[in-house]
Amino acid sequence: MTPPDAPGAALPLLPPRDPAGHKGVFGTVAVVGGCASGGRRMVGAPALAALGALRGGAGLVRLVTPRPVLNAALVIAPSATGVSLAVDGEGAIIAHEGAGVLDGVLADADCLVIGPGLGTDDGARALALRAVQQETTPVVVDADAISALAQVPELWRDFRAPAVLTPHPGEFRRMAEPLRIGADPTTPDGRLAGAEGMAQRLGCIVVLKGAGTVVSDGHRSWVCERGHACLATAGTGDVLAGLIGALVAQFVPRPDPTVSALPESLRARMPPDPRRPLSLFDAARLGVQAHAIAGERWAEAHRAEAGLLAAELAEVLPESLSSLRSR
Repeated sequence: MTPPDAPGAALPLLPPRDPAGHKGVFGTVAVVGGCASGGRRMVGAPALAALGALRGGAGLVRLVTPRPVLNAALVIAPSATGVSLAVDGEGAIIAHEGAGVLDGVLADADCLVIGPGLGTDDGARALALRAVQQETTPVVVDADAISALAQVPELWRDFRAPAVLTPHPGEFRRMAEPLRIGADPTTPDGRLAGAEGMAQRLGCIVVLKGAGTVVSDGHRSWVCERGHACLATAGTGDVLAGLIGALVAQFVPRPDPTVSALPESLRARMPPDPRRPLSLFDAARLGVQAHAIAGERWAEAHRAEAGLLAAELAEVLPESLSSLRSR
């Protein structure tokens, strides 16, 4: 396990923004979330994730939600475009129809964020599982998608996507139990061991949220030393998921089956794409750091310890990201 001060743990810088770029070159993020079943209406979570992605610099964001809540979500995030998921008479996502929608969204997205406000019913679980079974589009698995996937027996056998999981301690426990990971996500040593163990088990990046957020790829682990208690409020995790999605969409190379088939010795000699120089691990770390700095800046500007609204946090992200960008 790599301690926070180990060599190589320093954060890279974000690449400079291309002054001649247009929205088509800055990545497309699709956010799948929201719920309209069982008398519940979950609208804010996917919309806040969309705001996080837009404020994180993504060129395009698509909101993919159950049809009954799509218009309300677009009112909160009007710069996004909307894609509806068909629902049954109870408002639950129709799994087989949602699968076709998801496949179309994945084909056009540079990163998929799935889970904010999604619920954990059969349709939601089917979408989350389909998202992590594919291998061509990076996925940020957040919130309800984590809880839904925790219900899938032997999930590790189906988990193939290049992915970032963003659990809070409760979601971590739900996922850890079937994976037989016994680490305590509320103690410093347990958080490091737990994030590393889950990353190894699923072959993904784990962002274990909380004071001192831990990011691990299973071999390297990093602990965020920035942040403020004002971040402990509803919706800030949704903003973080969208922000990480935006950084992945802009700066992480898309999986290339042709390259993946090459021997490792040849892959190691291939030059990195200067437009997409980051790994999933580094994109996740930079998102966590920018999110933490934004919380500090909001608290300083408002001279307050609490009262942050998640949409306000999204507003502070551009200047926080600028502090992490190369010139």
